[in-house]
Amino acid sequence: MADGRPRDIELLDKVDALPRTPYEGTVWRIAREGRDPLQGYPAAARWDPGTFDVIYTSLAREGSLAEIHFHLSRQPVFPSKLVSVLHRITLRTRRALRLVDLSAVEALGARRDRYGDLDYERTQAIGDAAYFLGFDGLLVPSARWDCQNLVVFTDQLAPEDMAVEESAVVDWPAWRKEAEVLRRKG
Repeated sequence: MADGRPRDIELLDKVDALPRTPYEGTVWRIAREGRDPLQGYPAAARWDPGTFDVIYTSLAREGSLAEIHFHLSRQPVFPSKLVSVLHRITLRTRRALRLVDLSAVEALGARRDRYGDLDYERTQAIGDAAYFLGFDGLLVPSARWDCQNLVVFTDQLAPEDMAVEESAVVDWPAWRKEAEVLRRKG
């Protein structure tokens, strides 16, 4: 682990016992205008401790938008000059760790009641364990939308495993209105 602590052997055993699941399909990712959407970076976010490159994506368009909107909304003023681009990407993993719901995440020691919080210590340990054990990504529940996210470990994938299919600039005020309508229906 990045902080010098040894990895949790019990967690490694639990993660290693889980199947490696392939995924092939469409995912969504938001990146700032001008940034390569297929380039990973050590985000130090929910599923990575900041020691390896990842790309956070969602299997649902709205999931991707909701995740980024949440983080942008945490700033004192929502950034008005930032240009965000939503990318539709085809992606293939061969051995992702699939945690289908919060029960699966909880079985690895994360707290269900704190999942949407910004305390990432346990989920980062899970992501680190998966990376260490050779998984190429994580299929996990979104904390912001009713969908699955796919976090990929970019150095575990081949360049041909990812391709941008379509990109469009995000209109945040319009999306906020659209999201409210969708949440009321949901």
